[in-house]
Amino acid sequence: MRTMNRWVIATAGVFLQIALGAVYAWSVFRTPLAKQFGWSIPEVTLTFTISIFVLGISAFFGGLWLNRSGPRIVALTGGALYGIGVFLASFSDRGLWWLYLTYGVIGGIGLGFSYIVPVAVLVKWFPDRRGLITGIAVGGFGAGALITAPVATRLIQTVGVLHTFAYLGIAFLIVTVAAGAFMQNPPDGWKPAGWSPTATQAAQRAKRDYTLQEALATWQWWALWLLLFLNTSAGISVISQEAPMFQELARVSAVVAAGMVGVASLGNALGRVFWAAVSDAITRKATFFVMFLIQVVLFWFLPGITSASVLTVVAFIILLCYGGGFGTMPAFAADYFGAKNVGPIYGLMLTAWGFASAFGPLLIAYMRQSSGTYRGALHVIAGVMLVSAVLPVLVSPPREARLDPAQRPGPLYSKNTGTGSPRPAH
Repeated sequence: MRTMNRWVIATAGVFLQIALGAVYAWSVFRTPLAKQFGWSIPEVTLTFTISIFVLGISAFFGGLWLNRSGPRIVALTGGALYGIGVFLASFSDRGLWWLYLTYGVIGGIGLGFSYIVPVAVLVKWFPDRRGLITGIAVGGFGAGALITAPVATRLIQTVGVLHTFAYLGIAFLIVTVAAGAFMQNPPDGWKPAGWSPTATQAAQRAKRDYTLQEALATWQWWALWLLLFLNTSAGISVISQEAPMFQELARVSAVVAAGMVGVASLGNALGRVFWAAVSDAITRKATFFVMFLIQVVLFWFLPGITSASVLTVVAFIILLCYGGGFGTMPAFAADYFGAKNVGPIYGLMLTAWGFASAFGPLLIAYMRQSSGTYRGALHVIAGVMLVSAVLPVLVSPPREARLDPAQRPGPLYSKNTGTGSPRPAH
């Protein structure tokens, strides 16, 4: 098979993620759907929750599938399901259950299948820039809403909300299938000409490729899952309450609060690229440590901020860290468990996203309702971030046990290199 230019594959991966990231624009559909069909805002919002939860589950199965059958078929299937799911949502006059089934379940399965493909593919093509390239790819997911929200809003005003689903579904189908056709793995053993890992990179990377079962048997996999869960829970709690929180703290109108949300949301997209690039320079664990410390300070002082401009900047930086978790974690998983099986290994790790999407919003909503103010909830999150900062300090790459040569299980290891450490055969 002809080896494709890796930057062409990366560009296709970005376009694929932009189309998928349109799911973050769900808020523009809430009010039109509620008004047209008499559904409540929580009922309509549940569609988004279902979609993200299903994404987290199906990404794991997509990762398993692409390991067996290759990334292209998974990307094409996922793109088709996503586009068809959104298109079928245009028939939601049949009932709320239909919206849940089509946009939530069918679209969510397509999202999960497609989302994991660029991540799993690009860490193999870019061992020299793992953080940056996965950050750029998932940065497209964060930017999807910035493109889709104004387009969808305009379509809703001109053709109605159901026809908007139909038009967007067709557009998503075309973009995701076209981009998915470019997804392919590099040849076995491929690496950029003349490149070899630096001493710092080598110290933070596994010595071999782990299978999913082997990764799950290490405490490091669970530590990375927890890192993603904690960081996502903090950021998504703010995302779920941005507009009303801005109105309460800064005493601004709903219109002004909506504008503040738009500016702050840029952090979600930019953070995926920024922190991922930073992680290439200072290591993934140091990046998470810094992000957690920044959030400790911001969440602690957030309830006392009354300036709309300062509040927007603080929310922007929090979402910068939120996006940074998604940009950095794929490379983190590839570093610790190897790039070969990163699809299923990171795909299962994305269940942290699904659980956090329920935990974070429920925590802040419950505490806000109980106390009548956001102060207590935000201070609790600051405390959680402070405790969380210990985790990246403790985590380190899995290390193989040092075995006596007589104990080595022959076929799994190459001959002793004289270093005294076991070494996988190739």
